[in-house]
Amino acid sequence: MASLDDPGVRKLLAEQRNHAVISTLDEDGSVHTAVVWVDLVDGRPAVNSAVGRRWPTNLERDPRVTLTVYDVANPYEYVEVRGTATGTTEGAAAHIDRLAGKFLGVDAYPYHQPGEQRITYLVEPTRVVHRG
Repeated sequence: MASLDDPGVRKLLAEQRNHAVISTLDEDGSVHTAVVWVDLVDGRPAVNSAVGRRWPTNLERDPRVTLTVYDVANPYEYVEVRGTATGTTEGAAAHIDRLAGKFLGVDAYPYHQPGEQRITYLVEPTRVVHRG
C-alpha cells in the first residue's frame, strides 16, 4: 500500500494541477461523486466547498470519503485515498483562495457568493493506493 509521503502520491495531490473526484454517500446509500480541487494541508488531502452543498452535507452525516486523483497527462497514473473527512470553516476562505491560485492562477477565488460560508475538509486516510 502507498503512503501520502510517497513522491508519486505527493506529485499527484500537491505538485500538479490535477482535479480530484470525491465520492460520498447520499442519505439513501447511493454514491454521489463530484469533481473538486485538491491539495495537501498539514500532510493530508484537503478539499473545499460551500456549506450546504450536497457532498459536504453528506460528509457531515457520514464522514467516509474516497478521493481519486489522476494525472491529466497520463490518466492511468492515479492515487485513490479512502478515509474519513473532518470539516472546518476556520481558514476555509483562505484555503479556497490558495486553491484558486493553484488551479486558476489568480490571487483570490473569483466565484464567492454573498453570504456563502466555505468549508475545508481534511481527509485522514485509511487506505492509499497509487498506480502508474
